[in-house]
Amino acid sequence: MFIEPSASTTIARLTNSRVTAMIASTAVATQLSTIIHYNTIQYNVQWWPEGGGWPCRVEVDSEQLLLKMLVRGDRSPSVGVLTPVPSQDFANATLVASGATAVPYYLDGQQGWRLHTEELQRALRSAREVCDPIALYVINPGDPTGHVQSRESMEEIIRFVYEEKLLLFVNEDHQDILIGEGCMFISYKKVLAEMGSPFSDAVELASFHSSSKGFMGEGGLHGGYLELVNFDPSVQIEFDRLISLLTLPIIGQLALEVMLNPLQPGDPSYEQYQEEVQHIRETMVHNVTRALEVLNSLPGVSCEPIKGGASMFPRLHLPHVAIHQAKEEEQLPDFFYCSRLLEQTGLCVCPGSDLGLPEGTYHIRLCIMTSVDTMEEVLRRLGNFHKQFMKDFS
Repeated sequence: MFIEPSASTTIARLTNSRVTAMIASTAVATQLSTIIHYNTIQYNVQWWPEGGGWPCRVEVDSEQLLLKMLVRGDRSPSVGVLTPVPSQDFANATLVASGATAVPYYLDGQQGWRLHTEELQRALRSAREVCDPIALYVINPGDPTGHVQSRESMEEIIRFVYEEKLLLFVNEDHQDILIGEGCMFISYKKVLAEMGSPFSDAVELASFHSSSKGFMGEGGLHGGYLELVNFDPSVQIEFDRLISLLTLPIIGQLALEVMLNPLQPGDPSYEQYQEEVQHIRETMVHNVTRALEVLNSLPGVSCEPIKGGASMFPRLHLPHVAIHQAKEEEQLPDFFYCSRLLEQTGLCVCPGSDLGLPEGTYHIRLCIMTSVDTMEEVLRRLGNFHKQFMKDFS
């Protein structure tokens, strides 16, 4: 269960359940100016004159539309996009639905899930044997890994896509969820602008942000936006035509407005809003601290501290007997673990194999965006189950 401030209640009261699509066109134009203002203030970067931004239902909608523009189903070889592993499977599903080929590149779990350009080069070489790679897809902060890229790492990535003439797609959904001490989120747009020419003039950047995955946790309201930088004007015109065909829910637009234009000192309910935001952040820090303490105390479990995002991604060192039993039942070992966890405790976690990890490395994805009491109960059930599991298969 997500922790939610009163934004959804406020939005429902404001709309009084009688909003209509007649508001949509005006709202989109108004919200575009809010997006421009948000990016200028948040990142201290002026809007590119040739840039474009669009509110949309969720980032998946905008990703799909953008890919449909770039992908031709009858194209041979097919278009390829370099995608991170591990990552949420909907990213690959979006690519497949658009007719593109997902080309995996692997984050370094031994170094805090760092993204190495050497690994990108390897993935690019392998991709060119089977498809035409046109883009690199990056998730920052990482999901489910919880890493946050440094400026140095981002500059390396920008140089890489510049040299290889790739588009850069960046999912920045979790930018508001920063947990690590002293951790700071920097947008790719800001880094690109500050690198200057030739990079800021040539690298084509598409960045995505959403109100459904920030600290608000308003997952059911479906509000987000896409920003394009350095794309050809004809591409932006076509994208504007395609996205105008979508029905943008007014509730989602209002949720996005709350995120982009939060209450300021002197506004009604400002103090309550700040208290709720602070409570959510403190709760998440507490949950991460407790989860690290409990997980790292369990036999056969190791978990690295996270810097951001809504998940933890502990590694399981499963007994050989458990791995053998999973194969006997024609299941992947981490799925075998997760299915037994669900059956015996009612806890539903995601196996790392569902997020693209190769066999031999086992993880589970554990959500931290919940109340302290719920997190304690989750850790209690998980700890008891894991100890018995290790005993049963020792």
